[in-house]
Amino acid sequence: MSHQVLRQHAEIAYEAELAALAAQDDRPRPPQWNLSPWAVVDYLLGTRLPDGTEISPKYIGDRRIMEIAVATLATDRSLLLLGVPGTAKSWVSEHLAAAISGDSTLLVQGTAGTGEEAMRYNWNYALLLAKGPTEEALVPSPMFNAMKTGKLCRVEELTRIPSEVQDTLITMLSEKTLPIPELSSEIQGVEGFNVIATANSRDRGVNELSSALQRRFNVVVLPLPSSIEAEIEIVSSRVASMSKALALPAEPPALEEIRRVVTVFRELRSGATEDGKSKVKSPSGTLSTAEAISVVTSGLSLAGHFGDGKLTALDLAAGMIGAIVKDPTQDPVVFKEYLETVVKEREGWKDLYRACKDRI
Repeated sequence: MSHQVLRQHAEIAYEAELAALAAQDDRPRPPQWNLSPWAVVDYLLGTRLPDGTEISPKYIGDRRIMEIAVATLATDRSLLLLGVPGTAKSWVSEHLAAAISGDSTLLVQGTAGTGEEAMRYNWNYALLLAKGPTEEALVPSPMFNAMKTGKLCRVEELTRIPSEVQDTLITMLSEKTLPIPELSSEIQGVEGFNVIATANSRDRGVNELSSALQRRFNVVVLPLPSSIEAEIEIVSSRVASMSKALALPAEPPALEEIRRVVTVFRELRSGATEDGKSKVKSPSGTLSTAEAISVVTSGLSLAGHFGDGKLTALDLAAGMIGAIVKDPTQDPVVFKEYLETVVKEREGWKDLYRACKDRI
């Protein structure tokens, strides 16, 4: 029995869009790029091609930010996407790799336990003991393969990686070379090779990048959505995509329910109501767009499996409280005050007020 994967890689999920763009892309392409820089930005932001093909937006925001990111990858500098949690850093990284290299799978996931071998190479120890260090015994890393094939390598959560491991990147990024001293050889990066790293701006002070490594990156900051309408559009689009992939047996959420979740998150993280008339206290969590997507998707699952299929305030309340109340001491007080002073007084929000108040 064959089963569909839960989430396809971007180059598979959007294969038709990428092919349509490539077929009509007559602009100059850097060596080994599948698309021109202009077409890559069109893929990310969405457009309608001359033949009528619709390219769906993957990133909703300032076009100039994406142009700077793509232009960086066409130079010898690497790209560092920086931002608070939930600003689509990993999402943009994946789609950049898919559009440029046709392969988003060359990925190093940064953690406190990431070692040098994740950046460079490892060894098949059975072969190493039997034959000593040979090319056959060498196990290449994603970075190794990206250099050898001229593709983009993604490094997630760069500042989570120990500083001494981060610095193994310096030679690869400046000299485009990966030394293999055990074999008295090296791998030289070929045309098309570059690195896209992501970092959480709230992780400052965890493992700061050395000045030498910082110089190898061009930093592009991905901001939170500038307007409520932009954030609602992002949440609506991603929820629709995830609901389809998960086959949730619920009706598409009413736009007003999404608007309420986004409004609550924006007000609590900014410390003021949307109209600017009232100040509110902010909880300890980030309340990102990604968390808003999760709240609505979880609500749809509740509505579909345990309700009548229609998303209600009751379905949203549990996920909303889970996202807002991270600190069990301070956050309940902050959220209760917000419920009493803002949500309770807002016309048409009594159901959300009751649903949250009864569960906090």
